[in-house]
Amino acid sequence: MASKYIYSNRDNKFIIKEWLDGRKILNLKRFRDYLSIDDVDSILDEALKMSRDVVAPTNDDGDTIGAKFVDGKVIVPPSFHKAWKFVEENGWGGSNKDVDGEGTLPEILSESVREFMIAANPSITPYWGLAGGIASVIKAFGSKEQVELYTSNMFAGVWGGTMCLTEPGGGSDVGDMTSKAYPTDNPHLFKIKGTKCFITGGDHNLTENIIHLVLARIDGAATGTKGLSLFIVPKIWVNDDGSLGDSNDVTTVGIEHKMGLKGSSTAVLSFGDDDKCFGWLLGNPPNEKGYGEGMAQMFKMINGSRMDTGHSALGVATVAYNNSVSYAKERIQGRPITDPRGKRVPIIQHEDVRRMLLTQKATLDAMRAMIFQGYYYLDLIDFGGEPEDVKQAKRFIEVITPLVKAYCSDQGWLMVTEAIQVFAGYGFTEEYPVAKCARDIKIYSIWEGTNFIQSMDLVGRKWNLDNGNIFKEFLQAIGAFLEVNKENTEFAAEFALLGEALESYIGMLKTVLGYFKSDIRMVPLYSSRILRITAELYAAYLLMQQALICSAKINEGTKDVFFSGKIQTAKFYVHNILPDVMATVRVIKDADMSAIDMPEDAF
Repeated sequence: MASKYIYSNRDNKFIIKEWLDGRKILNLKRFRDYLSIDDVDSILDEALKMSRDVVAPTNDDGDTIGAKFVDGKVIVPPSFHKAWKFVEENGWGGSNKDVDGEGTLPEILSESVREFMIAANPSITPYWGLAGGIASVIKAFGSKEQVELYTSNMFAGVWGGTMCLTEPGGGSDVGDMTSKAYPTDNPHLFKIKGTKCFITGGDHNLTENIIHLVLARIDGAATGTKGLSLFIVPKIWVNDDGSLGDSNDVTTVGIEHKMGLKGSSTAVLSFGDDDKCFGWLLGNPPNEKGYGEGMAQMFKMINGSRMDTGHSALGVATVAYNNSVSYAKERIQGRPITDPRGKRVPIIQHEDVRRMLLTQKATLDAMRAMIFQGYYYLDLIDFGGEPEDVKQAKRFIEVITPLVKAYCSDQGWLMVTEAIQVFAGYGFTEEYPVAKCARDIKIYSIWEGTNFIQSMDLVGRKWNLDNGNIFKEFLQAIGAFLEVNKENTEFAAEFALLGEALESYIGMLKTVLGYFKSDIRMVPLYSSRILRITAELYAAYLLMQQALICSAKINEGTKDVFFSGKIQTAKFYVHNILPDVMATVRVIKDADMSAIDMPEDAF
């Protein structure tokens, strides 16, 4: 087997039990009757064991067998079925997306479970996430009848689900899509016509039915994104009593031949080729202006999916990192630079290898901190009892979401390349696991809105929410943290660098706001880099929070190398990665126009 599942839940336990206030989440009314902080270790240990023993053995099949398109149907590897059944029967699957479900875990726990599963096999886990995610959208916006008819089987994994948005002629330009919905005698039932592409999980044989949520324009509705509505379109029609009827004229045209995630089917779907495809309108029909509710409904899932996409990159990149550490400890090559005639040593003793390993660890720890701060906010938003907590969480999650999606997927890819470099020539072969990690991880910077879109969301929208006050509060939180710790001597150098980075970033804001007025082209030219340094500033702030906790543990007499490792990791990030903020601000202020002025024929 080329894949090799090496994973630890230690950082997840630290985040929930020692950094974030996991007790507060588990003591919320929704969870306190059946969960406590004492359950965290056992849940995460069991989840890691399940991921290792049940999900990970399917990983190679996902890559070598993959999803196959046979006679108009998609067939997944046989091992997927066994894993699917076990995970669903034991409550680890889509049921955790049911906010009212019995035994549902909070996000900080359920997403830890999902992280271990993504790492174990990133091509099977989207099927679970889609089933639960689509059901949650129907539960949030559907009628009582729709909720009763569809969601229980989806949460249970009996039926699957998809979000059908992208079309051959309209990807990121959602408003240009051409799929149409035509009224019938029933005001809630519409005939659906159109083609959707790049549909993850669009067809498979894991479940007896697949419920598609299709974004389409009701005939006569407004143009652009405002005129779009969402429709519940089953692959096989669901009768009023819940039984399955005939095919609903949803045709799988084919599946993509992909670089990675080969066990996850990415389908082209055609709706209504025989004029017999029907869908139920989700929510209300377009208003008097022809505006539908589809985009707002879709974003209930899309925003969560953007968080999950960045998190998926973390899972895959962490497997690559863990394998590179294991290899570096075993691979004997070269002699210490301080003893050129000495014995050959494991490559982990070479300085540049240690740099590559710590670059990975520091970046991955930063990603996990950012991600779980976001999930913590989502728990407060969904279940929090204190209005001020909920308000603050809603404000900060707006800023965090594009950072998690874009920074984590971009950096995850780069960290896998570092892992490959540690393996050297063996990393470039398919007999070792990191090559597959590289092929699997690249999609995450493209999924759920390319990372440039995330950067423009940050600069063009998130900066300006509530007249700019939300982002101002976001930066003020970092400033307040620095003020509280300005007398700290142990981390004086680190806090000085964090302060310099914050000051530099704030100075950059005025420059970029000026570009909106002087030359708007400068904004998209620099937006991706602005997102990166925003994430680096925020991540350094979070890692320094963690470093203070670890220092206190050590000072209390705790002898655990994990804590000293966290401190060195935070220091490395602040000294080696955070300075990119200052360097990039200089580039942004320089306002170089070469990329814009370059003649097209000169590229």
